[in-house]
Amino acid sequence: MNTSAVVIGSAIGLTAGTHLPSGIKIILMQALGLATTVIGLRMALEAQHVLLAIGCLLLGGVSGELLCIEQRLEGLADRLRRTLRSDSSRFVEGFVTATLLYLTGAMTIVGSIQDGTIGDPSVLLLKSLLDGVASVALASSLGIGVLFSALPVLLVQGGITLLAAQLSFLSQPVVLDAINATGGLLILGIGINLLEIGRIRVANLLPALGYAIIGALLFS
Repeated sequence: MNTSAVVIGSAIGLTAGTHLPSGIKIILMQALGLATTVIGLRMALEAQHVLLAIGCLLLGGVSGELLCIEQRLEGLADRLRRTLRSDSSRFVEGFVTATLLYLTGAMTIVGSIQDGTIGDPSVLLLKSLLDGVASVALASSLGIGVLFSALPVLLVQGGITLLAAQLSFLSQPVVLDAINATGGLLILGIGINLLEIGRIRVANLLPALGYAIIGALLFS
């Protein structure tokens, strides 16, 4: 459902985008950027382990830079663009931005584990609705790369769902709190990028989520 929502939303955005004036595309991206920023701030500020999240963010940033995660993700997107012979100048940006937006956050983990362990897809259905709406706005401005972000959504969320029984420890409240705090900061970074306030290499901060899980388990 989530993958389909991204594909359908992207298709609508690509179709409608050709008929939208540039001013409307800009305001849609700004609105999405503002909404993303607010969501990220709320997630980070509501969590109880903000200091842990900040420490994990610093460690994650160093690890991500050493591993060149964002560059590798951009390289993957560029290879996909060449394979598809797409002439979209923003293919890579659309793919990376959408992938990070859809997979960064506790809803991905919580929804997948609930679906895989007790067969409750309610969180993923809500996430599907949100991602589908975001896909319309993103695809209308960033192009077809957004549509292909559906593939990482399928692989990551599908993988967590299939492994849910082994990953059920991720649904512990203390772990979810750490993921929410750290994920909120990452989502805030995505919002800043969408608003073009600056350019944060959010993908290079992704290891912070792993550190947040480890830290929560160690210090809980």
